[in-house]
Amino acid sequence: MALGLLQAAVPARAAEDCAVSEAKLDVTVEGLRSPKGLITYTLYPDNKRKFLAKGGSLERIRVDARAPATETCVPLPGPGTYLLAVYHDEDGNRKLNRSIIGLPREGFGFSNNATSPIGLPSFDAVRFVAKAGVTALKIKLRYLTGKEKLPADLAKEAKDLLPLP
Repeated sequence: MALGLLQAAVPARAAEDCAVSEAKLDVTVEGLRSPKGLITYTLYPDNKRKFLAKGGSLERIRVDARAPATETCVPLPGPGTYLLAVYHDEDGNRKLNRSIIGLPREGFGFSNNATSPIGLPSFDAVRFVAKAGVTALKIKLRYLTGKEKLPADLAKEAKDLLPLP
């Protein structure tokens, strides 16, 4: 029960920050395969070296997952260009679980629904501009593993992400 109270505190802080923030994101994450765990939103500055780098984020917000979609306000430092990465932390362990070959075991997505046939999407594909006020983003999660995937689908996605010589 205490874990639930801790998880609830984060969205309350984010909501308070959003109430006073000059610029904010209204982010809807779609395609959750379950209401278990957390959705983690990680905001990055417009800096290639900081994108997806340890310690490179401006903000990380975790909220309880709600299927089939979770909506959250993410406060921004101000109007500008940013990047957003999200993942469905189904087991609530506060990290993105990966397979033995490094593929994400949990759902993930990026601003602009940026994808790539090989590896991560490009920096430029994930960038978005936020103006003063509210900027709405919709992100559809991708799951590379799970019961809803057929073996042929998994093999194709694995081949696209990790091409063999």
